[in-house]
Amino acid sequence: MTPSDSESETNCLPGAQAYDDELADALTKRKTDLGSDYRPRTKHLYRDSQARYTNRLFLETSPYLLQHAHNPVNWYPWGDAAFEAAKKQNRPVLLSVGYSTCHWCHVMEEESFEDEEVARFINSHYVAIKVDREERPDIDTIYMSAVQAITGQGGWPMTVWLSPDKTPFFGGTYFPARDGDRGAPTGFLTLLTNLHTVFVEQKERVINAGGDIEKAIVRILKPQTASENLPGSQDLVAAMGSYRQAYDSQNGGLAGAPKFPSSLPLRLLLRFYRRSGDKQALEMARQTLTKMAAGGIFDHVGGGFHRYATDKAWLVPHFEKMLYDNALLVWAYLDGYQVTGDPEFKKVAESILDYVNREMSAPAGGFYSATDADSLTTEGAREEGYLFTWTPAELEAVLDQDQVRLVKAYFGVGPEPNFEGRYILHRPRPLDDIVEQLGLSAETLESEIDKAKSILYRQRSKRPQPLRDDKILTAWNGLMISAYARAWLVLNKPAYIERAVAAAQFVFQKLMVKNRLYRSFKDNQARHKGYLDDYAFMISALLDLYEATQDIDWFEKAQNLDKDLAKNFEDTQSGGFYMTGSDTERLIARAKPNYDGAEPSGNSVMLLNLLRLNTYTFDDAYRLRAEKILKTFLEGPAANPLAVSEMLLGLDFYTDKPKTIVIVTPQGQKDAAEPFMVKLRQLFLPNKALVVAAEGEELKAMARLIPAASKRTTINGKACAYVCTHTNCQQPTTDPEIFAGLMEAPQDIALP
Repeated sequence: MTPSDSESETNCLPGAQAYDDELADALTKRKTDLGSDYRPRTKHLYRDSQARYTNRLFLETSPYLLQHAHNPVNWYPWGDAAFEAAKKQNRPVLLSVGYSTCHWCHVMEEESFEDEEVARFINSHYVAIKVDREERPDIDTIYMSAVQAITGQGGWPMTVWLSPDKTPFFGGTYFPARDGDRGAPTGFLTLLTNLHTVFVEQKERVINAGGDIEKAIVRILKPQTASENLPGSQDLVAAMGSYRQAYDSQNGGLAGAPKFPSSLPLRLLLRFYRRSGDKQALEMARQTLTKMAAGGIFDHVGGGFHRYATDKAWLVPHFEKMLYDNALLVWAYLDGYQVTGDPEFKKVAESILDYVNREMSAPAGGFYSATDADSLTTEGAREEGYLFTWTPAELEAVLDQDQVRLVKAYFGVGPEPNFEGRYILHRPRPLDDIVEQLGLSAETLESEIDKAKSILYRQRSKRPQPLRDDKILTAWNGLMISAYARAWLVLNKPAYIERAVAAAQFVFQKLMVKNRLYRSFKDNQARHKGYLDDYAFMISALLDLYEATQDIDWFEKAQNLDKDLAKNFEDTQSGGFYMTGSDTERLIARAKPNYDGAEPSGNSVMLLNLLRLNTYTFDDAYRLRAEKILKTFLEGPAANPLAVSEMLLGLDFYTDKPKTIVIVTPQGQKDAAEPFMVKLRQLFLPNKALVVAAEGEELKAMARLIPAASKRTTINGKACAYVCTHTNCQQPTTDPEIFAGLMEAPQDIALP
């Protein structure tokens, strides 16, 4: 029987005790504050569309936790209250970790956490905890190590059974709800039943299993012991050999599927080409950039990249979009543009930045985190990729006949759909082939396609949009700030640097609390003390922002964040940095990240940061700290270069001869530096430190923090460039052509 509207309650979860008055009042107040426009995300609704169930997650700010706020499960957020309840009730803890745009997290929610029978069993036998892995990477890292130790693999949703002391004794990823579902012999409900029985009746077995798993976690996360020897350029050569062996010569990227944009270190390939002249490295990078931009993994209508392709040809993506992927791809396409001059690479970078500015930017300045893979169809069903795909009839309804003809030829819309009865737009043929077929010039075709894409985007915008994770993460904002700052340096578009500055100001206004960087911002609240990658990615962003704006305040902020990082995160004995600060919650292990996956590790980024700071300041303390990282994480030839690809960028910097460039202009004539900047934009010079200042007070302010700027002057009233390698400086020049010649790559890596 359907309850009447008046029966709506916030504390009647199946199998759970009623909430105490304080919690019930807090939930009621939250509901009142949200107002009548609030629409709960659940299938359990009263006739007035109000949620039948509400749990503690309703009081959180994480979009992922809020997605589960109306499950019938009696969820707790991670915290002392949950573990105290588990101890008091002598219950195991069910830990579920995911993120808001995770497709299989949604599936498990619908199948299990929205199921009243499953929820009743959980509520009467467990204390259930939900964690957003993007807000709490420390928890995610530790328990993912446990799942990998148990199963040999990992992923999300992550499901872990814990003792009340936080020790894991079993775990896995996605589980179908019941025996036989999706072909699984044992379903989630059976696992819940069996593991609860083991916890109650076989405590010694649970303790032994937990002890073994905890030892495995500590072993997996144990910081490496620093080597006595430093790696060298020979390790870059060895890494290139591994990349060649794993390369997909037909489609670009690594062979096989799924294909992640981050799986092949494109920026490292371009750097290796710069220093070695290895044309194969250049071709691997060029082909991969080209194939990705032509594939369905790229959103040809709206801009930006989806998270990965499920096939080997980059055609069928997993349709979620992540801020960090798109930031890192801007870096890669800008590098590719500088090396090759290919205008397509420039266009792709610009389209990503336009998409982020249009769809992923908060009014106050920060960047949102992600958008979901799923969206609603015209029938109201939730379906992966629906927003981004088309039928011929949908194209014909909004485009004229000539546009339809061009779009079908350009985007490979043929007789057979390529995704669940619909078409993923992609470019299966080279532009020259299409131009020849249609009898148009390349310029005309591209212009007409751009017009058609604008029409399709407007039409697509009328469809129900995917859920957007609108929390603002410091680390990911750092990556995107760098993307906009670097784009300004390469492409000279003022809007880019304005966007980067606005986001950086947001971080310092909203995510810096009492001189401590925080991780996440949502609903006007900064949550969770920042982790290593928050500091590392923001330091990198601030150095990029300084190079782009030449505002010394950004450089000083970078130095101050590094001081905080050294105080709270650095392993002064072995080198490198822990994920968590000394002022944060103590978990069963303290990770020191060394794996470069979809995001670079904080240690990899800090290696580059320290080397850049050393190049600016000539302060050997930065270099020595960087060398400790190299000795700790790159001992000997890189055994698995795919796992440390971003750190190899730091090794490239370390073994290169990075340039310190100081351009001095007459007072009041900052534009006099522009002829030199034009040359810099045309050059691929990744390992450098750039100072541009006018004589007088501005130059003095630079020299206070950057000794390379000290005692520099114009020559005969003309802007002058000084180029140094370490402390060895070339003759200053007022000629941009001579200046460009001083930037030539060393070609100092010999190929085997």
